[in-house]
Amino acid sequence: MSVYVDDMRARFGRMIMCHMGADTVMELHTMAHKIGVKYKWFQRHSTIPHYDICLSKRALAVKEGAIEIPQRQFVGIGSVK
Repeated sequence: MSVYVDDMRARFGRMIMCHMGADTVMELHTMAHKIGVKYKWFQRHSTIPHYDICLSKRALAVKEGAIEIPQRQFVGIGSVK
């Protein structure tokens, strides 16, 4: 099972954001907790449940073992349960 971060770069105020998803919701929330992302940022009603995270959090996620993937591949993970 894995956690993924994509290469999307979307502006949100002064921050640049990307997506973080996972094979399971438990893995996703565990990683979010490890890197200091609050649960309130969880995008549960999206086609693919995920967190939008800033690039500094992305770097932490990669350091914790998240797999870097292209944005187009992110839509294919779709296995978050």
